[in-house]
Amino acid sequence: MPGSAAETRLVRNVAIIAHVDHGKTTLVDQLLKQSGMFRAGELEKLMGGQHDLIMDSNPLERERGITILSKNCAVNYTAADGLTYRINIIDTPGHADFGGEVERVLHMADGCLVLVDALDGPMPQTKFVLSKALEAGLKPIVVVNKCDRPEADPPRVLGEMFDLLVDLGADDHALEFKVVYAAGRDGWAAYELDKPFEELRKGDLRPIFETIIKEIQSPGGDREAPVQMLVTTLDYSEYVGRIGIGRVYAGVLRPGVPVMLMKRDGSMRQVKVTKLLAFQGLGRKETDEVGAGDLCAVVGVEGIDIGDTLADPANPKALPPVTIDEPTISMLFRINDSPFAGQEGQYVTSRQIRDRLMRELEHNVALRVEPGRTTDEFNVSGRGLLHLGILLETMRREGFELSVARPQVILQEEDGVTMEPMETLVIDVPNENMGSVMELVGGRRGEMKKMEPRGQSATHMVFEISSRALIGLRSRIMTASQGEAIMHHRFSHYAPVAGDRPGRINGVLISLERASVTAHAVELLSDRGFLFVKPGENVYAGQIVGEHNRDNDLVVNITREKALTNMRAASKDQTVVLKPPRQLSLEACLEYVEDDELVEITPTSVRMRKRILSESERRRSERQSRDKAEAGA
Repeated sequence: MPGSAAETRLVRNVAIIAHVDHGKTTLVDQLLKQSGMFRAGELEKLMGGQHDLIMDSNPLERERGITILSKNCAVNYTAADGLTYRINIIDTPGHADFGGEVERVLHMADGCLVLVDALDGPMPQTKFVLSKALEAGLKPIVVVNKCDRPEADPPRVLGEMFDLLVDLGADDHALEFKVVYAAGRDGWAAYELDKPFEELRKGDLRPIFETIIKEIQSPGGDREAPVQMLVTTLDYSEYVGRIGIGRVYAGVLRPGVPVMLMKRDGSMRQVKVTKLLAFQGLGRKETDEVGAGDLCAVVGVEGIDIGDTLADPANPKALPPVTIDEPTISMLFRINDSPFAGQEGQYVTSRQIRDRLMRELEHNVALRVEPGRTTDEFNVSGRGLLHLGILLETMRREGFELSVARPQVILQEEDGVTMEPMETLVIDVPNENMGSVMELVGGRRGEMKKMEPRGQSATHMVFEISSRALIGLRSRIMTASQGEAIMHHRFSHYAPVAGDRPGRINGVLISLERASVTAHAVELLSDRGFLFVKPGENVYAGQIVGEHNRDNDLVVNITREKALTNMRAASKDQTVVLKPPRQLSLEACLEYVEDDELVEITPTSVRMRKRILSESERRRSERQSRDKAEAGA
């Protein structure tokens, strides 16, 4: 633990940022393994998920193979100069939907490793995280990862990275970035690719450690000045309550010494830190003091929040709070009022849902929650569909039961003109599917900005498209490309609203009554479209049970029993082969539903339904809406 001012120069704070799937977490895991801080087999016990990752410890992260929450660890590394350095490593998410995690943790770092795939090159999220790093004044070190991929082209990728930095207005200091070539999965890095891969694979990640020490400055801050600490992350323990994690910018923080808690709204009160924790390896260790420039966790400060400052009571000065970009997507959360309400969930009331959303606001800084039209509804806004989908998936695993409406894009008014968010859409698609993908995006008024080959068999396309048009597009592109397309997007700017939102082409099949699905009814409905339910599953009136192969909704009797007669052989139904139902994920259901439909979410099921369950009431409502529209016209 660095204690004196002389030892503070041996600290390095580095954030690892990149586009999704460019290998950040895999590289951090290898850095941990090669740091020499862990015994043989110690890290292997912590591995899990589809990629055997250590840092991705959340169950949802391991299932999906993505990083959702930013995390930090610390390693001690003995460099070539013989000194032992303490390197605080911050792993960040790669999806644009979790950009709020990236924005706040960059304040804890003094430099960043920008990972870029040796084949894909800079992608939308690379531009986003790099712009935030440059705004924070961090010097980038470019790591060209996955250099051993077939058709990898590191020289082209480096040229694209330089062009990207120029586009972002980087200064000369940032443009003189150092480059390290690596293959994080195999655990090797090199300053130059001047040797065969067989020889490079015998190396290690020492070039990355050495570049961090040489290129990233030691943290600034005067240990003799009044103490200042900015809280950028929150953790929670059932035993000690809320834990504030952040960086000490000045002075020395000690447990038991009174400090001033300065809130973002300007209020302040005197508190005491009961326990001070420093990062060591993957865990935390109690310590007596943390000096300027180092990262720590504070325990025992009631009401501590992200953006708060802990300062000297005699000279309280607040640090600039964390600024977060505004959300672009909103969704209506409401209680589940279907006929199956309360059968599968533990927490079903509006009070319980509201309390859970309030708890989420404590650490999810990119989220916004506002009351709805009734006490049973809440308008929840976030960065994207995946951002809100992860929240819903987490809540359902905790035992919550609720229903949500179709995502809506947040519009803005500028000088009397209604503006909508526009996004940069990047699609890598096999050459044989390029035409159908271009037709799909063009049908939603997407404008092509760039198209170039990627290797011998794929094409890289960049579009500008509205956020409204993106809702429901991913599933159609995956279908058109037989699941081989790679699609990413991120917010670009606001533009005037143009045209109506594209809707679903096909209608849906709606259950007539509440009962169990029968095999006989499934067989009879097989030529009407495809189904979302299987025989034996319980359904209710108004539930969406399939997609119609025409553009109108159709109420069907999916619970119909087969009439019994005396003229039938016992083996007559044994040769009937039923089509398997289409299984939709939670995010797919959110994209699928229209404005008059809801997604019912419980711990064991995800169902789609009409807002108005009764067929007669739906027809009456449609007739009233049509009459109002005609009267208005």
